[in-house]
Amino acid sequence: MEYMTPNFTKDMVKTHKILIPNMAVTQFRLIQAALASEGYQTEVLGNCGSEVAQLGLKYVHNDTCYPALLVIGQFLDALNSGKYDLEHTALLITQTGGGCRASNYIKLLRKALVKAGYGNIPVASLNFSGLEKGSGLPLTLPLIRKVVAGIFYGDMLCALRSQTRAYENRPGDADAMTEKWIAEIQGWIKNDKNYAAHDMKKRFYDIAADYATIPVTRVPKVKVGVVGEIYVKYSPLGNNDLEKFLESQDCEVNLPGLMGFVNYCIANYGLDVELYGGNKLMQAGANALLDWMDSVGVACNEAMRHYGFYAPGSFRELMEKPKGIISLGAKMGEGWLLTAEMIELVEGGYSNIVCAQPFGCLPNHIVGKGMINKIRALHPDANITPVDYDPSATRVNQENRIKLMLAVAREKLQTPAPPAPLTAEELAGGAPQITTTV
Repeated sequence: MEYMTPNFTKDMVKTHKILIPNMAVTQFRLIQAALASEGYQTEVLGNCGSEVAQLGLKYVHNDTCYPALLVIGQFLDALNSGKYDLEHTALLITQTGGGCRASNYIKLLRKALVKAGYGNIPVASLNFSGLEKGSGLPLTLPLIRKVVAGIFYGDMLCALRSQTRAYENRPGDADAMTEKWIAEIQGWIKNDKNYAAHDMKKRFYDIAADYATIPVTRVPKVKVGVVGEIYVKYSPLGNNDLEKFLESQDCEVNLPGLMGFVNYCIANYGLDVELYGGNKLMQAGANALLDWMDSVGVACNEAMRHYGFYAPGSFRELMEKPKGIISLGAKMGEGWLLTAEMIELVEGGYSNIVCAQPFGCLPNHIVGKGMINKIRALHPDANITPVDYDPSATRVNQENRIKLMLAVAREKLQTPAPPAPLTAEELAGGAPQITTTV
């Protein structure tokens, strides 16, 4: 049986409110501003809780991956709430175009909508792969540029907040600074300002300089990186508010930016041609776009380092890290990117890592959990814990597993470093002279 809902059309831009499932909270708030600037009425959903997962289980087979179950449950829970005019409500969902759940959500969602009695709700697809052409969200160049700017700015705000919040002298300063800049950037986007590359490169320094004014006391703390499948890595609903939990344990949290995944998707177009053959013109275009995106990312990282914050290397450098460990042809379940991010985090001082993995995504387990032993062999200080997220996993068990990892991390933090070996000059000069005074 074919389950169909109405296609989203251009006319609906003016008449319908578009509901968006939440994922990367800060970045999505800025993307929402980009959509608003082009005339879209949108709302990023914030409904969470076990009832969302249970509703998803009711309409999605429990062998389907956990992110699909949650996103569909969140949509249905919102439609059931009575808050929306169902004759003028649409849903927005992304499709990557790859061989994973993100390309197939829309079919599962339509089936669930029809079964739940919401067959009149149109579903819009946000994708750059030519999928769902009859129901695709109309994309203009200005909108795409604003969305890209929103992701760059959002990634930067998240990184600066995390590196400041853990050490702030006055609790709440970092959060207040983040809210200030979110409002400022939303204003820029709505007023068609500061989303061009040359403008962003200037504004990055302004933002980093402002965070640097927050009074902090930098004492040794456990530093934790978070990697995993794209949805459970970022979504508070998908990972049971993992970032907030780690902060409650007095950790500094490093959540690699969403732009890394965007660049990864672009890079794979070029890699496909390199590995399997194809259109060389498409490969050249993908590589040129990736270099442009990377130049903006490098400027952002340089601004952060200029004011004393940690920042990773370029995306091109990230692509080199997994070589010899996993092929760049591995691109399902976040593919080589997940492995590369773990290596980068360890090398950047974030050797304690939570690898968030959803039920139903075998490729993600291979490129995440499956790479841990190899990474540990290369970096003995790596303290990596995979954590499974699915409807049957309890939050208590997940947090206890993370606490065991943190206990090991704290023990390492409190263990004094061994004395540095004597230099060749010291050895040649004999034992140091000891002088006493009476």
